[in-house]
Amino acid sequence: MYKILVINPGSTSTKLAIYEDDKLLSKDTVRHSSEELAPFEHIADQYEFRKNVIKKFLEESGHLLETFSAIIGRGGLLRPIPGGVYAVNELMKEELREGKYGEHASNLGALIASELANEVGIPAYIADPVVVDEMEDIARFSGHPDYVRKSIFHALNQKAVARSTAKEMGKSYEEVNLIVVHMGGGISIGAHKHGRVVDVNNALDGDGPFTPERAGTLPMTQVMDLAYSGKMTLDEMKKRIKGKGGLVAYLNTNDALEVQKRVESGEEYATTIYKAMALQISKWIGKMAAALNFEVDGIVLTGGLAYDKNNMVKWLKEHTEFIAPIYVVPGGDEEKALAEAALRALKGEEEVKSYPQEVNNG
Repeated sequence: MYKILVINPGSTSTKLAIYEDDKLLSKDTVRHSSEELAPFEHIADQYEFRKNVIKKFLEESGHLLETFSAIIGRGGLLRPIPGGVYAVNELMKEELREGKYGEHASNLGALIASELANEVGIPAYIADPVVVDEMEDIARFSGHPDYVRKSIFHALNQKAVARSTAKEMGKSYEEVNLIVVHMGGGISIGAHKHGRVVDVNNALDGDGPFTPERAGTLPMTQVMDLAYSGKMTLDEMKKRIKGKGGLVAYLNTNDALEVQKRVESGEEYATTIYKAMALQISKWIGKMAAALNFEVDGIVLTGGLAYDKNNMVKWLKEHTEFIAPIYVVPGGDEEKALAEAALRALKGEEEVKSYPQEVNNG
């Protein structure tokens, strides 16, 4: 039996879980108020605060550090790396402390995991951070040499549901071609080719379909005209793309459940906008099918919007089910996905990688 501690720091919460092999023993989400976080100027400054939250969780749940086999933290903003399980090392910690590739609460996952693991001499891991980059070189071209398409997506959940779907098919992840559609506040659509995500939209910075709060890919000349009109600041333009785009811009809400209720009540405009989002997602599924030469074993719908079987899932099936069978895996359990990754590493089912590892686009 392997006992695993999972640490998943988010912007306003710390999610924690304890697993024994694949069995969940204990789980908690500790919320952090704006008042609690206000004294910390930088994410790295929250280190002791977050570590104490984790120690309190262990005390209250009655689990001693020395009883664990490994600790795995949510992967933070690192250099682009292939997917997989990584041992936390000094270079990784240095770059996360500095915020070299950006500041986010998830940067603390590896740092705290390493300190706690070192206390009792067990391994500390991360797995499939958002910067996973397995894109083929040809997919990086944007249309101009000054602009390169980047791989930033919901790698942890995409990889986890791809593995579980392949298992449902009676195959390994490395044997199948899948299109995975993660639909939450951000939407990422990845082409998974024999265990590698060879193409995917940048779900963070304005690439892809519009989402509950992101504008997605916009008509560039219209964006440029507005940007140089003198009517908008740079920050205001950025918020239009991320935070105040998508459903927020059209329907004044980023709550998909509210939109679904408005659709079901017969509100015509809300229905049109929600259907338009489904159509854009479907178009990107088609793009990823092309990236796989239309040799697709399955399309996997996941994330919060995948719970909406009466509208979103139904419309996506109508547009894309002819491409391949559709599998629906609603939600996204990051803690479970991390625990599964650590378990594969401990059992020797997956090689633990060393950071940094060069991206292999062959």
